[in-house]
Amino acid sequence: MNPITTEQELIRIVWALGLAAVAIGLSLWQQLGLAGTLAIATLRTVVQLFAVGIFLSIVFTLQNPGLILLVLLVMITIAALTARNRIGKDIPRLALWLWGSIFISTALTMAYTMTMVIRPAPWYDPRYLIPLTGMVLGNTLTAASLTGERLVHALRHNRTEIETHLSLGATPKQAIASYHREAIKAGLIPTVNSMMVVGLVTLPGMITGQILGGADPLVAALYQMLIMFMLAFATLTTSILVALSIKQQFFNQAMQLVEPKKRK
Repeated sequence: MNPITTEQELIRIVWALGLAAVAIGLSLWQQLGLAGTLAIATLRTVVQLFAVGIFLSIVFTLQNPGLILLVLLVMITIAALTARNRIGKDIPRLALWLWGSIFISTALTMAYTMTMVIRPAPWYDPRYLIPLTGMVLGNTLTAASLTGERLVHALRHNRTEIETHLSLGATPKQAIASYHREAIKAGLIPTVNSMMVVGLVTLPGMITGQILGGADPLVAALYQMLIMFMLAFATLTTSILVALSIKQQFFNQAMQLVEPKKRK
């Protein structure tokens, strides 16, 4: 089979845009009011992914550890800010707490994966490190958002019950134990659901990409197992850290339930 050139790939993408055009047409036909949104989303997808592709080509060529680290830090920062926006901008220092939670869980996951499982040479090989980190960050972002939203909502809408427990001598940990657990479970739902049906209902990006690239399906399946185990660890760790950080924001040193307020 002859190798596919970049020009051939571009032609395929142009044809693929036809699917987006049909989706926009269907939206107009059904008067959904989404045609403009779909058009903008399509344009952003093309521009953003082309820009990322060009930038990563440069990063892969240079293989500079400092540049790779900068890319990863920017990715983590964007993930933290996105999660903060979904949970609530009114909670002080939330972005910093989220950044730390996502950074710790991602760093632990990638350190183990790169040094114990994949073992590339060098260990910071961007062809492995950046795509795998991106997969982890996408899922930790979702876990952080779901956990944070669930716990903040519970703390704000169950004040009477929580304060009753506190007045009877319970510690903050004991008073919100059920809400704490439910929030962490909520953060894990997407990952657990994916693990339950992977290979049966869905073929995720890693295995699909490898098979399309010509890899042996069994090897592709083994790599997908690695991804799923990485995501399980990373999302659970993130959810636990986010829940703990939000608890710190809603209780003062006197163990009283308070509403976090930004300093003026």
